[in-house]
Amino acid sequence: MRRLLYVDSNIFIYPVIYDSDVVPEAAKAKAKLHEIASGSAKAFTSTLTWDEITWVTRRLFGSEKAAVQGASFLKIPNLKLLKVDIEVVCCAQTLLEEHRLKPRDAIHAATAIRNGISKILSYDEDFDILPNLVRVSP
Repeated sequence: MRRLLYVDSNIFIYPVIYDSDVVPEAAKAKAKLHEIASGSAKAFTSTLTWDEITWVTRRLFGSEKAAVQGASFLKIPNLKLLKVDIEVVCCAQTLLEEHRLKPRDAIHAATAIRNGISKILSYDEDFDILPNLVRVSP
């Protein structure tokens, strides 16, 4: 049985903004995305991730590359997008208050938690303080 895995936005962003031949984290993230596409993990992320990918890409490389990256993200095989609804936002608010998470981190964590996912693939150590979410690095 494949494990449920929530994928944080930095896993998608690193291979876009860093050279995988130079930055090991980008290479590892890229390899993990290939694993996800092959179906080796039951992978999820929130619709917020699309926003983060396109925003960072647009800021660094312009709107044309942002559009390409956004479209590529939406076509990743075996990746399920989870919606951010009022229940997720209320859970995020609680996480923000109790653990001092940044708003977007709180939304990602809340999306995972509300959907019964206990592991998050991320380079962000801020998730390490959450008792019901285990962070794993690529």
